[in-house]
Amino acid sequence: MRIMIFSGTTEGRLLSRLLAEKGADVTVCVATEYGCEEQGEAPGITVLTGRKTVEEMVELLGGSDLCVDATHPYAVEVTKSVRRACGEAGVPYRRLLRDRSADTDAIAVDSAEAAAKLLADREGNILLATGMKELPAFAGISPARLYPRVLPTGDSIAACERAGIPHRNIIAMQGPFSRELNEALIRQFNIAFLVTKDGGKAGGFQEKVQAAENTGVRMLLIRRPEETGETFEDVVRSCEEMMKCL
Repeated sequence: MRIMIFSGTTEGRLLSRLLAEKGADVTVCVATEYGCEEQGEAPGITVLTGRKTVEEMVELLGGSDLCVDATHPYAVEVTKSVRRACGEAGVPYRRLLRDRSADTDAIAVDSAEAAAKLLADREGNILLATGMKELPAFAGISPARLYPRVLPTGDSIAACERAGIPHRNIIAMQGPFSRELNEALIRQFNIAFLVTKDGGKAGGFQEKVQAAENTGVRMLLIRRPEETGETFEDVVRSCEEMMKCL
């Protein structure tokens, strides 16, 4: 059975290895070299690197028996493209959903732009745990107040530089992070606000919540887009059933 997985997440990596161990011929498509590095090598798995257009996705899907979309829950446009490509290629599509986190007392906003607007007139340093793509949304806030935590890659550093972030403010580290480390960073940089997304357990979300509570920092949570899909266990079950029939 040939399975295409659009990944770059912890769930995608776990799924690819599990299905390969069960005998599937798995191809994993990741957007960046960092994603490729995290995916690693394993028997039965082919890794393709680079962002793909819908047309390129359709071509890659040729001959596949199933496609699993295991991209990040906030990668809305990518999910739209994968779903469309599967429709055009005639390949069954499964959306693997990451579990949502429990409710918190964080200030919930619909976007990074909304978070920036809310913080623009408030005093205090801001820890941005939202990734480099959200940096332009905070252009109206003094870069001296911003402490973006981004992946330790050239692209991430370059994005911070384009945003005018002082180098001393750039926190280039690979997560997920423990509660203790979150607290240490908050205290080190005198943080008053933490802006984050609901990355679930895999993204260390609860550790951020605990650190914010322990340090008295106000958390702003960018709501996760609403979507439908299946749990990890459901996707695995579907794949196993298909493998028995092929």
